Formats: sequence, structure tokens, C-alpha cells
Amino acid sequence: MEERVVVVVGYDEAELLDIACVTTSLITANRLGASPAYAVSVATPGGRAITCDPGLTLQGQRSLERLRGPLDTLIVSGGFGHDAAADNPRIIGHVRRLARESRRVASVCTGATVLAAAGLLNGKRATTHWQNAEQLARTYPEITVDPAPIYIRDGSVSTAAGVTSALDLTLAFIDEDHGAELARAVARGLVTYLQRPGNQAQMSMFTATPAPTNNLVKRAVDHIVSHLAGDLTATALAAEAGVGERHLTRLFIDHLGKAPGRFVRDARTAAAAHLLTSTSIPVASVAARCGFKTAETLRQAFVSRYGTSPSRYRATQSTPAT
Repeated sequence: MEERVVVVVGYDEAELLDIACVTTSLITANRLGASPAYAVSVATPGGRAITCDPGLTLQGQRSLERLRGPLDTLIVSGGFGHDAAADNPRIIGHVRRLARESRRVASVCTGATVLAAAGLLNGKRATTHWQNAEQLARTYPEITVDPAPIYIRDGSVSTAAGVTSALDLTLAFIDEDHGAELARAVARGLVTYLQRPGNQAQMSMFTATPAPTNNLVKRAVDHIVSHLAGDLTATALAAEAGVGERHLTRLFIDHLGKAPGRFVRDARTAAAAHLLTSTSIPVASVAARCGFKTAETLRQAFVSRYGTSPSRYRATQSTPAT
């Protein structure tokens, strides 16, 4: 049975983790019995070694210029060198050529800039690292850039948000190629989540910390995440903080980009997502623990944020015990 040929494109100052998330996941799938197996290689300009973003040297296995299709999957990595790569007509020309000879094409993180420069994202919805989304949208107005999801699949072209989201996209590819059971086995082997849904937000409520210089906002956030089932109305939060509602709202918008009510809703939804995938607590109990008045209120918040129901999210995102 023929192998699935997968090529990851690297260049100077590519992010090593962008590359490794893809290659390690696919090689793990091979070790666990993927059939047909993946033939994975890294292609670089001239097949030469590249200096990756962390400062480590990675030896190219194939020459981008000499590479010929057909390919199963072409994946362009991101990294701080993405602008230089997008400005290099030789790299862009060969990426465009190889894309025509590939079943599917993808980018990781700022690798979307390279796909965009090659015209491969025109008329498509795409994502990239949230810090680069505005620049990508401004430079390439023909692309619908959505900075929220961790990956987007539009036809045969996929874009992953940033760095470790390459893992989620690669698991989705393994699921598509070989089924959910192998994808689950790879996820367990890598000690990671069975892939997060593509529409999950890039920035978690619990990693997006407020500006450390504003102690009032930090205290309010700490109170919210530790009292999710309590009274977190704007009135209650303002009283807890000892300021007026208008002032609290202004501080939240300035430092978190959203009003207190929206922050509370997002925090409760994120906490519910964690409980759904890490426990067997009934959905109604999850809703109560996280401050939703009813299971239906939780469902509405979940559909709005993740594009799926709580029960469906649990069914597809929970990793079975081993």
C-alpha cells in the first residue's frame, strides 16, 4: 500500500515547535499502525540546514526546488522568518507549485502569511496566530481572517492558529485519514487532549491575565474565577471592588477588552468545558457549578462560544480512561 507523503516546509527562523508538532504526531501514528503510513519529511530551500527560531539548527531532508508531487499533504510552518519567506519569490513559487500537486494544503501559525503570498487563501476563511491576525487581514483583504479559532478548514486548505495548534490540526488529519480511534491513541501517546475542536478559542480565559499594574482588575478576576456559582452581576462585582459599575466596566474594557458580564459568561463557559471533559458530572450539575441558572442557559452559551452543544462537546473531546 502506498504511503501518504507529507512535506513540512521550513525556512530560516521557522518555529521548531510548529514543525515538530506535525512530524512527531504523524510518526507516532505510524508506530501505532497507521496504514497507509505517513512518509514525513522537512523540505527547505536547497535542502540545506535552517536555523530555527529557538536558535537550533534543523537539517532539511528534501530540497524545496527539486521536490515533485503528487503529495498527500503540504504544510507550511510559521515563525519569525515568515515575512522574509513570504517575500522570497522562489519559496512562494515552489509552495504554489507544490500546492497544485497536493491533496490538501495547510499552514501553522504565521505560515498563513506564506500561503497568502502564494494566493492560496484568496476567497477563503483562515486563521493565524492572534498577534498576527490584524496584519494578515490588512495585507491580504481578499482573505476572511478569523483570529479566534485554533484552526480552520476551508475546503482542501487548512490554517492553524499558533504553535501547538499544529498538534490539534494534525490529530484532525489523522482522524480523517485513519479514524478517531487512532487519533485518540496518538493523543494518549503524546499525553495531550484528544484534539480540541477547531472552533475553540485561541486564548483561554485562565491564561489571559489582566495587566499586573491594575490590582483592582486582577482582584475582580480572581474573585470571578473562584466564585463562578455566586452572584457575579455587574452590581455585585462593583460592590466587591468598591467602585461604581461604570468605572468597573471601563476598567474591564481597557484591560481585558470586554465588559464584566461578557468576561463572567466566558469564564463560566470555559470552566464548564473543563468539567465536561474531565469529569462525568451530569450536564445540569456542571451548569449549576459554573453559575448557569439552567442547563439550557449553559447550552446557549456553549453553542455561542464553541459552536456545539455541551453533550456533543463532551462526547467528542473527552479522552477515554486507559
